This record gives sequence, structure tokens and C-alpha cells, in this order.
Amino acid sequence: MKKYQKVKKHIQQGIEKGLYLAGDKLPSIRELSDTLLVGKNTVIRAYEELEAKQILIAHDRSGYTVANINFHREFQAKTSSSPSNIDLLSLSKSILSQPNEHQLLSMGSAHPDIDFPAIRTLYAEIGRHSRQQSNIPSCYQMPPGNSSLLKYVANITQDLGISVSTNEVLITHGAQQAISLSLQALTKAGDIVLVDSPCYFGSLLLLESLGLKVIEIPNHFSYGLDITAVEQAIKKWDIKAILINPTYNNPTGYTQSESARKALLKVTTGIPFIEEDVFGGLSYESAPKTFKELDTEDRVIYCNSLSKTLDSRLRIGWILAGKYQAQVEKRLMSENMGSVNLIQSAVSDFLKKGKYKQHVHRAQRSYKSNQKRVYQRLTEALDSYPHLKQRYYLSQPEGGFLCWLTLPLGTDGTEIYQQALSQKISVLPGTMFCTQDQFKHCIRISFASYRDNDKWKKGIETLAGIVAKQVRYP
Repeated sequence: MKKYQKVKKHIQQGIEKGLYLAGDKLPSIRELSDTLLVGKNTVIRAYEELEAKQILIAHDRSGYTVANINFHREFQAKTSSSPSNIDLLSLSKSILSQPNEHQLLSMGSAHPDIDFPAIRTLYAEIGRHSRQQSNIPSCYQMPPGNSSLLKYVANITQDLGISVSTNEVLITHGAQQAISLSLQALTKAGDIVLVDSPCYFGSLLLLESLGLKVIEIPNHFSYGLDITAVEQAIKKWDIKAILINPTYNNPTGYTQSESARKALLKVTTGIPFIEEDVFGGLSYESAPKTFKELDTEDRVIYCNSLSKTLDSRLRIGWILAGKYQAQVEKRLMSENMGSVNLIQSAVSDFLKKGKYKQHVHRAQRSYKSNQKRVYQRLTEALDSYPHLKQRYYLSQPEGGFLCWLTLPLGTDGTEIYQQALSQKISVLPGTMFCTQDQFKHCIRISFASYRDNDKWKKGIETLAGIVAKQVRYP
């Protein structure tokens, strides 16, 4: 047995014996190196392999912790390994069309906070461009998009670590259209697409509209897709594409580690990837490399937008389609016959002013603070009910503005949603993010617009009370 394998065995035995529990921090690389009398590189390799197997979780600059494996298996047992049809349209329409959203305490929608100076500058720019439209001859903005906007989008993408030139970028009507175009280029009705589960309901609706089937692969709040389940699905089914949202995922907020991403690329060789990265720019510290950056086969289609970093109403997205660009651009041309000139030109001039980076840094700090305060307030409120203590899990994302509350099996998240709505609090039930009700006991919460005031304090306490009434006593 090699030295690194002995280190792995030592750690695994510690976990099996209960010396290290879920969430416990492992010894530092130096400590374990000194204890076991092995080199630091040996310990690093052991830790990385255990991380890739989803036994450990890596944290930037703070070492490794033990994954909550049993918690993850609870989800896995509830997820079918067979392709599923999707029927979410009626549920989504009933929930998303609720009136007077502006009167609610907004903990449900995935819209960003727009109370930033840069947003006011942005809409002033849109107003200026709007007034100029009557002096400009009517014309279409043809794909790939406004030439100036393409340049600034390429710069934003490069800042995220992806090397790209302007001729590789296609502007789309938000990330949703980018994903739709990708699916159309890669699949036909009846094909099977592998998705992370829970999965953003917008993606599931797209798959439904295109007549595609899905295999839902469970993901963990820290390391992402279950690699073993992926391998088994590939062996059994003819999977045409993989659709994944790995960075500050919607709805859970999880981020898949870089080593796990490499492992996933390795076991899925040759299968096209669609990577949605709309929250990637909202990292509190630093995000792992994207699948696009790690891709060595030019099989990752990268989709992003300004919907989460600026405003979802802009509907400015983009796609890096790689070797599939010709097919995607053809579909973009036939589907749109041109985009909204006004918004593209106005956003381009806004980006030209150089305020985007400053705005994103401010948003990152704001969301990081919001995440800590909402986590603190909500856990305190839930823990005030004795039968809830240690019987829920609230994710703590390291970027974005969404978190995921998992409650004991048998809890009805849809009833929580309805009761909360009656108290003018919006959340989203977990049933929207799956095809078989396996996340009925979960709800998605947004902290984008959190304010440290009595309204939010009372709203969080009210939500905790509603949850307490729905969770059965052990």
C-alpha cells in the first residue's frame, strides 16, 4: 500500500469510528504530516482523493471538513435513477403568478437587490438611450450582438477566469435563452439529459417544453454531483447532454469543488456539458475554476447573464458555445431575427463607464453580510422550538444570495409556502426544483433584499413559527 493510501485509510477509519463527525474539521496538512511521519504532498494527495470521492469538503484557506454523508444519502434514496418526464408547468404558473409580489417580504424570488448606486446609473443610461431612439433609423440588432457590448461581456468573462475573444461570444435574451439554444443544438425530443438535483425550475421547464427526459443526480450542498451515481447513469442510459449549475447553485447555494469538477469531467468524457454560471460573479471570496476553464475537449457550452449581478429585467445573457457555435448561432438568428437594440446599446455604454466591477464588489459584500445575518436570525428562530433543534439543515453558500432549508422527511414545504404567503412572506417550495416531489420537505430562501430592520426580524420569526407547526414531533 502506498503512503497516500495509508493516509486515506487512517482518515476513513477515523470517520467510521466516529472520531470525525459530519462538519468536523480535519487536522491541517502540516499536523497530519507530522503525526503520520509522511510528506505534505502525500497528505495533500490523500485529502484531494477523499474530496473527489465526496467524503471530505475543501474550504478555501481553512482546510477540510467531513461531509454530511448520511444527509446526502437521504436525498439519494429519494431520487430515481431512471429517466423521468417533466410536468412542472401548471405548478410553476400558479406559484410565479402570485399578485402583489412587491407587498410581500421577498424571500422567494431570485432577483438581485437593486438598491445600489450603479443600478440608478444604469437606468439613467437606458433612459438617455430611449430618448435617442426616435433619431435613429429602425433596424434589428442582429446576432452575435452589439459589437461594443460583446467586448465588455468578453472582459467580464475573462475576469471570471475564462480566456475568450469577442468572436466567441453570442448575446442572448438572458441565460434562459442561452440554455434553450444549447439544448436545441445538442438534443431532440425524447433524448435524455442529466441534471443536478435539486435543479432550477426554469431549466426543468425548458427541458419539458423541448420534450426531453431527465435523470436527476443528487448533489451535496458543498461538493456537488454524486460521481458514483453519474457513472452508473452513463453506463445504463444514452445521455445526450449534462446540464449543471455548479457555482452558488440555484436553489441550494452549493458550489462544487475544483477537484470534484475535474473528476466529473473525467467520468463523462465525450458527453456535451451545458454550464450555467449566472451566480459565478458573486463570490464572497474566490470561486473554483469553471467547467469551461477546465475543459480540454471543447465540449462545455458556457451560459451566463447580467441578471444576478445587475438586474434580471435587462435580459442580457451570453453564450460561449465552442465547437457548437455554428449550430447555436443559426438557431439564435432564426429564433430572434434580432435583439433589443435599446437595452444592448445602453448596457454597453453603462459598462463603458467602468462602474460594473465596483458595483459587483459592493454587491458581494452586501450579500455576504446578508447571508450571515439571515442564517443567524433564522437558525435562532428555528432553534427556539425544541422539536426543531438539530432536525433541519440551512445551507451557508459562499456566494450568490440563495439558501436552501431542508426539513425532516414528511414535512410539506408547499403548505409552508402557502401559509407564509398568507402572512405576506414569499418563499419557494422544494417541489418546484424536482420531478418526483423528492424535495417536498425543502424550501428555497433568498436573502438578496434583506434589511436589518423589524420587518425582516418579524418575518423570519413568523416563517420559523410556520415551519414549527408543519414539522412533526420526533
